[in-house]
Amino acid sequence: MMKIENIPTLPAKNIIFRTKAPDEWFGINYNMNIYRGCSHGCIYCDSRSSCFKNPDFDTVKVKENALRIIRDDLMRKAMTGVVGTGAMSDPYNPLEKELKLTRNSLELINAFKFGISLTTKSAMIARDVDILTDIQTHSPTIVKFSITTADNELVRKLEPNVSSPSERFEAMRTLTDAGIFCGVLITPLLPFVTDTEENILEILRRAKEAGAKFVYTYMGMTLRTGSREYYFEHLDRVQPGLKEKYQKRFGTRYSCRSSRSKKLWDVYIAECQRLGLLYDMRSIIRHYKAGYKTPWLKLD
Repeated sequence: MMKIENIPTLPAKNIIFRTKAPDEWFGINYNMNIYRGCSHGCIYCDSRSSCFKNPDFDTVKVKENALRIIRDDLMRKAMTGVVGTGAMSDPYNPLEKELKLTRNSLELINAFKFGISLTTKSAMIARDVDILTDIQTHSPTIVKFSITTADNELVRKLEPNVSSPSERFEAMRTLTDAGIFCGVLITPLLPFVTDTEENILEILRRAKEAGAKFVYTYMGMTLRTGSREYYFEHLDRVQPGLKEKYQKRFGTRYSCRSSRSKKLWDVYIAECQRLGLLYDMRSIIRHYKAGYKTPWLKLD
């Protein structure tokens, strides 16, 4: 096992946990997070919320003995299924370039014949196209690129330390050319910032050009204690006065939906249909799991 020095670590007993509703969110049967925290700097990240008890969220930590624990966790599972990662911490953070813990975990998932569902904002994922291709030969494989806007300049204000949208679309093209089932998460959709027809249509156009099979969106964002304060603190660098607009319209609400959501949804659905992009969760799950004998696929 790799010896990790001078990198923040935290203890862990288990890393792969069974999900409660595998037929609801991309057909994921298990969750896996090797890292804790994230260095992307996204100003809207819900994982900054106080309820997650991670005050130094911007510091990426590595779970001790991660690969051994993952191996043991996989060995103990009574049934195979799809392992999801990327919900709380991007598996392709800067540490991954040298540590290769995500890559090594994919090798274990491949060896034990599990499927994989990856979410990322990083173009680094293209490095692992060989393993993802191997996994797809025996188990469902899906990659979701999180893209809030196609505007490279705006991204630097919203997500200062991530791969540009252009780099993410290029990485997607690499994966789709290899036959990997890929798509885009347009989440969150930020009120007064990215909730425009132009932004949605441009993301859909570029997703299709990059070989995407699906897109998925929520017409708004969520804000909780911790994440709300951080978001408000950084809004002025996007556009002066935005903080006050949010406070006036949403107050301390958890769900902050775009005032244009109905119009945007109609535009979104029409364009997805025109481009042949899947956009319904059940259809996405059905298509990427088609042909596999995967446990717990409850879609009639």
